[in-house]
Amino acid sequence: MKVNKHKNFQLIEDEKDNVAEFGAFLEYIIPKEFSSENVVIDLLKYNQMTLPELLNFLIVSNKHRATKKSFVIINDAIDPDVIPEELIVVPTLQEAKDVIDLEEIERDLGF
Repeated sequence: MKVNKHKNFQLIEDEKDNVAEFGAFLEYIIPKEFSSENVVIDLLKYNQMTLPELLNFLIVSNKHRATKKSFVIINDAIDPDVIPEELIVVPTLQEAKDVIDLEEIERDLGF
């Protein structure tokens, strides 16, 4: 796992090539190490990613977002129309930053 600290989020990348294993690892590590921070998961290297592989991140996403922190995935391989609305998946890092900024504003306004 590779972690890069940004202004208002942590960018996490998989250093191995097993998306299911990475999803399971994040379920363990996110609550322990990143519970108080917004998180962006960079999955761009998985350019052949399937919906079942993406769903490995659904549980950790739901749990992290329940703590009023953002959880955004970067990937452009999956058709946005088939992604469950519980997951926030964007194609670029800039869009992930924009999502986090918007969610921060919403939380500040009490939404």
